[in-house]
Amino acid sequence: MKKLAFRMFWHLFRGYWNSEHKWKARGLLAFVIGLNFASVYLLVRINSWYNEFYNALQQYAQESFWPLVGEFTALAFLYIIIAVYAIYLRQMLQIRWRTWMTDTYLAGWMKHQVYYRLQVLGSDTDNPDQRISEDINQFVTLTLQLLLGFLKQLTTLGAFGVVLWNLSGAFTVPLGSHEFVIYGYMFWFSLVYSILGTIGAHLVGRRLIGLNFDQQRYEADFRFNMMRVRENSESVAFYRGESAETVGFKERFAHVISNYWQLMRQTKLLNFYVNGYAQLAIIVPLVLAAPRYFGGAMQLGGLMQTVSAFGRVQDALSYFVESYDTIAQLAAVVRRLSTFTEHMETAQSLPDGVAHETAAASGEEALTIVSLDVALPDGRRLMRDCTVTLPAGSRILVTGASGAGKSTLLRTLAGIWPYGSGRVTIGKGSRVLFLPQRPYLPLGSLRRALAYPKAATGTDAELAAALNGVGLGQLISKLDTVDDWSRILSLGEQQRLAFARVLLVKPQWVFLDEATSALDEPREQAMYELIKTRLPELSIVSVGHRSTLYAQHDEELHLTGDGGWSLQPIG
Repeated sequence: MKKLAFRMFWHLFRGYWNSEHKWKARGLLAFVIGLNFASVYLLVRINSWYNEFYNALQQYAQESFWPLVGEFTALAFLYIIIAVYAIYLRQMLQIRWRTWMTDTYLAGWMKHQVYYRLQVLGSDTDNPDQRISEDINQFVTLTLQLLLGFLKQLTTLGAFGVVLWNLSGAFTVPLGSHEFVIYGYMFWFSLVYSILGTIGAHLVGRRLIGLNFDQQRYEADFRFNMMRVRENSESVAFYRGESAETVGFKERFAHVISNYWQLMRQTKLLNFYVNGYAQLAIIVPLVLAAPRYFGGAMQLGGLMQTVSAFGRVQDALSYFVESYDTIAQLAAVVRRLSTFTEHMETAQSLPDGVAHETAAASGEEALTIVSLDVALPDGRRLMRDCTVTLPAGSRILVTGASGAGKSTLLRTLAGIWPYGSGRVTIGKGSRVLFLPQRPYLPLGSLRRALAYPKAATGTDAELAAALNGVGLGQLISKLDTVDDWSRILSLGEQQRLAFARVLLVKPQWVFLDEATSALDEPREQAMYELIKTRLPELSIVSVGHRSTLYAQHDEELHLTGDGGWSLQPIG
C-alpha cells in the first residue's frame, strides 16, 4: 500500500521537474534550498551567541552586553531577510508549478473530448473542476511545504546534532561494580524520544488520511447539489421541488457534518498527543542538563545553549510528528488526483471507433457512410452494417422510437462516440455544424455566444441580419453585454440563436438533434425555411419526433433500435 502511494505521488511529482521548464524550476528550487541552509547556519550562530550572552549576564560583564546585543541584532536582521525571501521564492515556484500542472490537466481533460468521455464511461470521478482548481493547488502547496521543511529540518539536525553532542558531555551509569559511559547522551535521548513520538503519531493520526479524502468528496457533492439547483432553478420552481431539493441538501450536508465530527475527534486525539509531546520536550533538556549545571561543569550560558540546541534537534527529529496532519492531507490529495489521472488516461485510451476521413478530391461534398456499426457501452447494437451515400443537398430526417439510437448516431457522425466501427467520409474542406437540443452559450458577451465555437468575428451588420432572421432583433443592441445568457434566454430563444449561428458559419452540412423541440410548429417551419432560403446548398440531417418535420426533409432514415435501419424517400 505504501509503495503504491509513493508511486502515485512520484507520478504526479515528476512531470514538472522533467518538463520544458525543468532547468528554471530546478534552479529556483536549489536557490530556495540554499536560503534555507543559510538560515540554519544563522540559527547555529545565534545558538552560540546564547552561550556568550548568558555567561556575560552570569558574570555581570556589562562591557560585553551592548556588543552582544548589536551582534544579535545583525544576525536577526540577516535571518529575517533570508526567511522572507525563502518564503517569497517558494511561493513563486509554487505559482509556476501550479500553472504548469493546471495547463497540463486542462489540456488532458479537453483532449479527445475526455470531459465528455468520462460521462460516457460512467466514471466515478467526482467534480473534475475541483480536482483541477483545488487539488492541484493543494498538491503543489503541501508538497513544497513538506519537502522544503524536511530538507531544512534535516540540515538543522545535522548542524545542531553536532552542537548538542559536544554540549552533552558524558553521562556515567553505574551498574554494580561497572560503570557505563554514554557520550552525547542528550542527543541519543532526543533520537529515541522522537522515534517513539513518530510511531505514536502515526498510530493516533492514521485515520485522518481517509477522513480527509471523504471530507473533500462530501463537501464537493454538497456544493454540486446546490449548483444543480441554481442551473435548473426554473424546472425546480415549476415542479415546486423545494422540499425534495431541501431533503437532498440535508442528506448531503449530513454526510459533511458526520464526517467532520469524526475528523474533529481524530484531530483532537492527535492534538492531545502532539501538544503533550511538545510540552514534555521543553522540560526534558533542563532535567537532563541540571546535574552538570549544578555540578559546576556547565555555566548558565552553556545551559541555555544546550536547551536551545536540544529544542532544535527535537524539532528536527519531531518533524513528522508535527506535520502528520499535513501529510494526511497530502496523501488524500494524491489519492484524488491519481484517481482522476487514471480515469482521464482510460478515457483517452478508448478506441476512436468510427474512422472519419475527408474525400481525396475537393468538391466532393457527399457524406459517405460505410459499414457503420453503432453500439452502447454495454455492447448492445443500435445500428448494424449501415452503408449509404448522402449527396450534397440531402435533407434527411432520422426517426425511430425513443432509445433507438438517433442521438447516438449523430454523436457517432460527430466523432465523439467511441463505441462503434466503420468509416465516415465527408467532402474535403466541408464545414460541418452540430446543433444539440440545448445549445451551449458560453459566459461572456452575446456576441461571443452568437459566434461560438468560433471567435467573436463577423461585422455588426452580419450579426444583426442573423438575429433579425431568427426573430431576435431585440437583442441587437445587447451584442456587447456580458451576462449569463443561458439564464436570460428561454430554451426556445436559445434554439433560435443556434439557427443564427448556422447563418453565420454557413456550413455545408448541419446536424440537428431535436434542435427545434422548444419551438412551436410555425416557428419551427420558419427556422427550416430560413436556413434553406439563405443557404440553398445546405445539407441537413435532423433528429426529431414531430410529424411536421417530414415536410422539411426529402428522405427518412428509420432506426428500429435492434440494429436495423432503412432509408426511404418521404412522400
